[in-house]
Amino acid sequence: MSAPRPVHILILSGPNTNLYGLDPHGPYGALTLDDIAQACRARAQAQGGSVDFRQSNCEGELVDWVQQARGTADGIVINAGSLSYTSIALRDALAAIAKPAIQVHVSNVFTREPFRHHSPLSAVVTGCVFGLGPEGYAQAVEALIARIGRTD
Repeated sequence: MSAPRPVHILILSGPNTNLYGLDPHGPYGALTLDDIAQACRARAQAQGGSVDFRQSNCEGELVDWVQQARGTADGIVINAGSLSYTSIALRDALAAIAKPAIQVHVSNVFTREPFRHHSPLSAVVTGCVFGLGPEGYAQAVEALIARIGRTD
């Protein structure tokens, strides 16, 4: 019996997530996006997987990356930032590629402004992680690798 094929996860982070760590007392904590990427790589590697971590402030670029994942990734972890609440384009791209995906919100959106209580992306992703801080990214990676490993 051969060893299982490594699972490759695309992690996408949207607008303003590149500013994580600038206000350690704010809702996103002290870790930078680079710190989060390193933690995700380590968590994936511990499970025999790999990640490609990308950030963009541009909706179109995120949509392009989701579409490209159809041929390059086994699953997607996405923190679309403020686009989580507005982007039908990202929702449609995630639905179209039919890959397992987990949506991440670093803060607990249900303790924040009412407009954050609904995300069009949530209807087309496999699951959501919210309110666990930056650790939510790594937990989403771990959960997604475990889920994909069960279905291969």
